[in-house]
Order: sequence, then structure tokens, then C-alpha cells
Amino acid sequence: MDAPYDPAEAGAHRPSEAGTHRPSKGDAHRPSKGERTRARILDSAAELFSRSGFHAVSVRDIAAHAGLTHAGLLHHFPGKESLLIEVLERRDRIDARELFPGIARPGAPVPPPAERLRLLIGVVARNTRTPGLVALYAKLSAEATDPAHPAHRYFTRRYRLLRAELSDLVRALQDESGRPGDLDPAVVAGQLLALMDGLQTQWLLEPGAVPMEELVRDFLDRLGLLPADGPEGADRTGEADGAGAAGVSG
Repeated sequence: MDAPYDPAEAGAHRPSEAGTHRPSKGDAHRPSKGERTRARILDSAAELFSRSGFHAVSVRDIAAHAGLTHAGLLHHFPGKESLLIEVLERRDRIDARELFPGIARPGAPVPPPAERLRLLIGVVARNTRTPGLVALYAKLSAEATDPAHPAHRYFTRRYRLLRAELSDLVRALQDESGRPGDLDPAVVAGQLLALMDGLQTQWLLEPGAVPMEELVRDFLDRLGLLPADGPEGADRTGEADGAGAAGVSG
């Protein structure tokens, strides 16, 4: 995947509808009416896509769910395909800021490997509190194996990026420990993504029977990648973002 979507390019900092308002210090971060409407549309699209999949949902369905007319929705988004990609990229922007700051903000300092691992496990823990978004990624990634699906390119590039970033993290953890061992970082990255995707599917089927965070920790521990005392604070990381996450594996 390319560098995560820049909210400035999406119009997150467009002038207000009047065109003359300059935000004061007190309201600099207050969303405009248009931004609030876009967020409501995206929330509705995410809920409906996670429930029924991309193909079974129409733009009119999303508009009705968001309390808008069909024309009102099209004023903000040109069609269902653009809505789908924005729903997916909105989540990625948040995760990228936490896990891969060098991608989200080129030149930004990258946290130490152990901290990045803690954040990764925090995403897994947070997923247990956001079943709707987990279902969204599980359903859409399965649909997108069809090359004709509008999200096919998105998911292909997304997994490519995640494999590369997780490979770098595994390599950094090995270097930090002073014992590189015989693990191939690229292989471990692929295994970790497969584990997380598989666990999410099982968890959606039977939530109480699949302790995702515990099983991911066990996998990392068996490979000698967890620090001696384990990366703490996963719950705190999970609470930091109330929007929830589909996680790095989707």
C-alpha cells in the first residue's frame, strides 16, 4: 500500500461553507458541518458493509441509514467505490500513526521495537471491543480476492505494506535482543498476519472461545520475540482510541 491517506488531501482542512471563516484558537479542531456529515456517512457505510458486504449495499441504503437523501450523499462522495476505500483508509490512518509513524508522517521518530510490539498487541486487544470493524475487514478482504472487486488493489497493497513493516519490526527486535537467531523476518511477518486473520475469523464465529491477544502473545513468545517481561500496556493502548480498529491484519 502507498503511504497512508493524507486527511488534508481529503478536504479535512477545507474552508467552511461560507468560505470566509478562519478558525479561532478555541475552535481550531472543531469539525465543520460538512466534516460531521462525511463522518456520519462513513460510519453508516462501515456498519452496512460489515453487515451485508459491499455488493449487497446500495448508495441509497447508506444515505437512508445516515439520514440523508441520495443526492445529499453524492454531494460528499461520488459513489459507493470511493466510500468503500475511504472507510478502509480512515481506519488505516489511525493505525499507521500508532504503529508505523514513519509512513504516516515521513521523518517522524519511530518508537523503539519493544514499544511498537506493545502497540501491535494493543491493536489485537482493541479488536475484541470492535466486532463490527473486524467483521468489515474480514468480509471485504474475502470479497476482494476477486480481481474485479473495487477493493482488490487496496487489500493487495495493504498486505504488501504490512508484510514489509512487520518484517522490519521482527528484524529490529532481533537486533535489539543481540541474538538474531535463524528466524527469517519476512516468513515470521507472513505467519503473524495469517495467524491474526485466522484468529479474527474464529473469534467472529465464537467470540468467547478464542482469546486472540493471548494466542498472539504465545506465538511471539515461542519465537523469542517478546521481551523478558512482555510488552505491557496493551489495554491502555486499546483504550486510547475509542473509534476501535480492525487491526493491522484486518
